[in-house]
Amino acid sequence: MLSIHAARDPGPKKRHPRIGLAIAGGGPVGAMYELGVLRALEEACEGLDLTRMDGYVGVSSGAFFAAGLANRMDTAELCRIFLKGECADVPFSPEIFLQPAFREYLKRAAAAPKQGMRLLHDLVSPDTGSRWSELLNRLGGLIPTGLFDNAPVERFLGELFSHKGRSNDFRKLKRPLFVIAVDLDSSETTCFGGPGWDDVPISRAVQASSALPGLYPPVELRGRNFVDGALRRTMHASILLDRDVDLLIGINPLVPFNPTREAGHARFGDRQIAQAGLPGVLSQTLRTMLQSRMQVGLARYPQRYPHINQIVFEPNAIDRDLFYTNIFSFSARQRISQLGYRNTLDDLRNRRELLEPLLARHGIGLREQVLADSHRVLLDALPAGVHRTETTARLARNLDDIEHLLQRVV
Repeated sequence: MLSIHAARDPGPKKRHPRIGLAIAGGGPVGAMYELGVLRALEEACEGLDLTRMDGYVGVSSGAFFAAGLANRMDTAELCRIFLKGECADVPFSPEIFLQPAFREYLKRAAAAPKQGMRLLHDLVSPDTGSRWSELLNRLGGLIPTGLFDNAPVERFLGELFSHKGRSNDFRKLKRPLFVIAVDLDSSETTCFGGPGWDDVPISRAVQASSALPGLYPPVELRGRNFVDGALRRTMHASILLDRDVDLLIGINPLVPFNPTREAGHARFGDRQIAQAGLPGVLSQTLRTMLQSRMQVGLARYPQRYPHINQIVFEPNAIDRDLFYTNIFSFSARQRISQLGYRNTLDDLRNRRELLEPLLARHGIGLREQVLADSHRVLLDALPAGVHRTETTARLARNLDDIEHLLQRVV
């Protein structure tokens, strides 16, 4: 599903238009859908270099790819790492996302004796009010704040961004990158990569931004606890819009599932989401909240930013596979990425008449040979990786920078 918000007052056409990319969160499955979208955009759009955008915003799982692209890792390389497990620099395994948070468990267990003494005091004291409520409060302090450990994820990203000319330092990137997290105590948004927070390692910022409450423990930085950036806003696109980009490209992987759109093709279990039990109800609730909040922002942006074109890619409401796949499952990553890939190519093809003049204004064209292939498969079209040493990788980057600079001058 593609949302197009054409600028009401685009202003004069620029020789080098500024383009920003905002990527929302959605857990591992949402991230894999986003990877398919990004790969389709890179293949189908002539003149769009996703590694040279004029600004990136990443929220939660979307921060992984925003940070990778800002580090000049193209979508083919990201696909080889996350879909095929091919990473010459740092070994990657999907299990790093699902390692039990043993340290958090031990921390809570160590607090049990003290909590037990407080509980005993509350139960025997005549002035504590409801004993059952106090019991629940004390027991709640023993429950871990996250099931899984996100430290291995941070270590993987820290190593990945330390090889072959990449950087784990916001200040050393050639393109602005912003990673969003929320302060758990104040509920305020923190923009890593922005003023006052650009000295935090990118890997730590991504770890904080993707610390979904209940699944991962909060990430402590400067004595403050940070959690998933999607708690406040879905995409945080305004950070780029305030930087006066000319075109905003957004990706949101979570939308409500609507089985009634094609009732004739729906299976019995699809006709009412409640039949999927509590997981289905919670998933639909989360998706509805995230999308509705984003739609409110998108409806407001044309008034605040009338000169900026905005394009947002989302799944279709009838994408059953995306809804019924466990949001934290990595086993279906190739299938989900292919879904995002196909949906995006279909959107570009079906909305071509409206998209082409809008994209042309920003120096972007659509590749006919890619859009004409209605059976295109992401992994089949993925080029083989080129093995480079640390030295040759840095040399290739420098030569690419020189070539890009010469093209802009000419």
